Amino acid sequence: MTTVPLTTKKDWTSDQEVRWCPGCGDYSILTAVQMMMPELDVRREDTVFVSGIGCAARFPYYMNTYGMHSIHGRSPAIATGLAVARPDLDVWVVGGDGDMLSIGGNHLIHALRRNVNLTILLFNNQIYGLTKGQYSPTSEQGKVTKSTPMGSLDYPFNPISLALGAEATFVARTHDMDRKHMQEMFRRAHEHKGSAIVEVYQNCNVFNDAAFAALTKRDARDAMLINLEHGKPVRFGVDNERGVVIDNDGAKIVEVADVGEEALYVHDESASSTGQAFALSRLASDRQSPTPVGVFRAVERSEYSEAVSGQLAVANEKNGPGDLNALLHSLPTWEVS
Repeated sequence: MTTVPLTTKKDWTSDQEVRWCPGCGDYSILTAVQMMMPELDVRREDTVFVSGIGCAARFPYYMNTYGMHSIHGRSPAIATGLAVARPDLDVWVVGGDGDMLSIGGNHLIHALRRNVNLTILLFNNQIYGLTKGQYSPTSEQGKVTKSTPMGSLDYPFNPISLALGAEATFVARTHDMDRKHMQEMFRRAHEHKGSAIVEVYQNCNVFNDAAFAALTKRDARDAMLINLEHGKPVRFGVDNERGVVIDNDGAKIVEVADVGEEALYVHDESASSTGQAFALSRLASDRQSPTPVGVFRAVERSEYSEAVSGQLAVANEKNGPGDLNALLHSLPTWEVS
């Protein structure tokens, strides 16, 4: 096996002018990815970024790799086909909440349940940005936008709960204000064999500014972000004074002084059941409540493209190489005159 040449951020950065609104959170995500790629021991010519439609979907233009700016919501389906046909490639999927959770929701959940070897980055800004500020599938109830002037009536999706419900084998959350944490989550997702999805809380400073500020501002993080660490009791707070317990009623926040550390939930990202991870995903009822970040789930399961390749090898050994022309002219066929 040949050695992967050393690269820098510059090698992974295309010559295209970045065209997002000044101050958009997409810039920090792009920079985090470009800075991380040289550390992954992968080749640019073996790397593909696939996106749908939306602000986040411009991502492939700015990576000096192969890429495809595809159809609204269809990036998980297109990436699935690519990963199955070319399992040697390193395939990433990038999209926003309006792209992958509305028209693309069906494609996303099937990519996750199949466990295709994809690294999926879901930029969640709780708004449609490219079309200038309509409510999205993650906008909170009551959200006043151009398309909901009296407030949204829809109950929003929780992307982490959705991914866990689809039996995704790797599920994580991060935010655009912490480059180190983003890169840690992206790296873990990339190392995972199978479908890996990372939700990124991303600020849209034009149409939904400060949506996550109560959580992600530097002086708020200790009190508001619950860092999940495998094998450790879940604690948080300025003085680590608060914690999380999980019982039959779900996950809830407690004062450690009241219950003792031994009562706290010890996080197990490798649990075969999604129950505890799902409970954690439901902990925050809004964006002003303490919210878990980190890896919710990381388990092993048969990877889809590898399994498909195995079936093809068996069929080829049993029946010989396929003949597309013979297949197209095989029965049943008919003529129309």
